[in-house]
Amino acid sequence: MAFINDLRTRYNQGSMLMRFIYINIAVFVLLHVFTLIAVLFNVNADWVLRLVEVPSRPIDLLHRPWTAITYMFSHYELLHILFNMLWLYWLGRIFLEYFMPRQLGGLYVLGGLGGALLFVLAYALLPYFQSQQGVMLGASASVIAIVVAVAVYAPDYKIGLLFIGDISLKWVAIITVGIDLLSIDTGNAGGHIAHLGGALVGALWALNIKRGHDFTAPINRCIDWFVGLFRHNDKPGVGAPVGGKAFHKTQSHQRTQDSRQQSSKPGNEAELDRILGKIKQSGYTALTDEEKDFLFNASRKR
Repeated sequence: MAFINDLRTRYNQGSMLMRFIYINIAVFVLLHVFTLIAVLFNVNADWVLRLVEVPSRPIDLLHRPWTAITYMFSHYELLHILFNMLWLYWLGRIFLEYFMPRQLGGLYVLGGLGGALLFVLAYALLPYFQSQQGVMLGASASVIAIVVAVAVYAPDYKIGLLFIGDISLKWVAIITVGIDLLSIDTGNAGGHIAHLGGALVGALWALNIKRGHDFTAPINRCIDWFVGLFRHNDKPGVGAPVGGKAFHKTQSHQRTQDSRQQSSKPGNEAELDRILGKIKQSGYTALTDEEKDFLFNASRKR
């Protein structure tokens, strides 16, 4: 029980990036636990994966629409989840040097949806997939969306790679996309096409953010609404039962408005200096979500 409480605490206190990693690991473990139970009772375990895999046939997707979301948090092979989570952690931290945690979460979901859409369209429209059916799971499309987005936004940002040395993010993205293009005819064609869907979403998002448009905002509102369905508090005055979800949303909206107003006032230069000093001393990741909001809004004002 203490172990479960410790995990819950780590999840609640973790950043958006770490929460997504925790969710992927938890689903990976649960899939293997359910599969093991099915095998021990001589039950076909394929039904377990069908609950989370996105199918290639539109008619099957209509019967299991939730799989368009669940597939991007699900892995079955150890190396698959290990590679994706390391990639997400390394590039996600760089992403958060420029953008907000909520934007990372929204882009992760949109990248996954873009990958699923291109996967289904490829099977439906391309002669190569005629009379074929497929299924897909894994966070690759979502992760590649984040990789490409930060590479398009900061192409000359350099990272160090083992045996290679420093390399610009633009080359990381180009090589990643190039590998998927060259691998379409070597097996797992649908998966590689889905990766390209995630890459396309990431590139479009970064180009639009440079113009001042953030199309992760609608998906984040949907996430807030969905999460709000499961939030409840019976204590009077803390959001429920009267307007429970609205309370949390209003408070969050008010904090956002306050940070925008504060970032435009000359009297808050001291707060900005304090945050910049904290970054210099401990790095960007040491900032709280409120400090990141303040810094982001102040930078856009300037």
